[in-house]
Amino acid sequence: MSAILTKDDFVISDELNHASIIDGCRLSRATIKVFPHKDVDAARRIIGDLPAAGRRLLITDGVFSMDGDLGPLPALCALAEDTGCIMMVDDAHASGVFGKNGRGTIDHFGVHGRVDVQVGTLSKAVGALGGYVAGTRNLIDYLHQRARPFLFSTSHPPAVAAACIAALDVLLEEPEIMERLWTNTRFFKEGLSRLGFDTGISESPITPVIAGDSAKANTLSDRLFDEGVFAQAIGFPTVPRDKARVRTIVTATHTREDLQYALDAFEKVGRQIGLI
Repeated sequence: MSAILTKDDFVISDELNHASIIDGCRLSRATIKVFPHKDVDAARRIIGDLPAAGRRLLITDGVFSMDGDLGPLPALCALAEDTGCIMMVDDAHASGVFGKNGRGTIDHFGVHGRVDVQVGTLSKAVGALGGYVAGTRNLIDYLHQRARPFLFSTSHPPAVAAACIAALDVLLEEPEIMERLWTNTRFFKEGLSRLGFDTGISESPITPVIAGDSAKANTLSDRLFDEGVFAQAIGFPTVPRDKARVRTIVTATHTREDLQYALDAFEKVGRQIGLI
């Protein structure tokens, strides 16, 4: 963002975008405009009130990290096309999870060619280190010359680069891993809902268990840990004051026994603290 924007430009950003996006907005020195979560009409009104001069970058997470819901990509792409905005998607939590062979939300929603900049990480579902920027050849060539975090950083050791390539090969050649991820996700989500937990609006393997106040979320996390389940508590200011939660993330390598063990622990602790 700091490479393609200046102080004369504008960023239009979802209010629940990840902290890294917020930092990128600030580093760009562009004027930042924030719209309510997934409210495309509000984003349209904000863009309509902007001066005609300057670039406008519309940015959203593909998958939101705290609630696990998806950005409204088709509607945002249409808005960007209508208003001449640069369309950017951060797919850190969708890479390796959504789309064919883990290509992300651009593939999931079928908006190929409508997103100007797709960024993501190789350190979450892909299980290695590093990240990527996907775009036109002109964009990539430009970033090679102008992106300071790229220019003034040390390259990966060969072993890390090889691990990244190997992980991508696994995604391409072993689609059953993603199928297992989603089978596990459905089982765990359904189990939590059946027990009576509030899992919010999650549409992904990121599944929050909302406790309310931070003290209760911390108690839930601590007691789960005593039962052999690691689920980290997250409270204000990362999430709203009354939406503290523990965040769970199912993986393809969890067995059915692992997930049932976790559900049993959630049931035991949830009843102890009056959450269910």
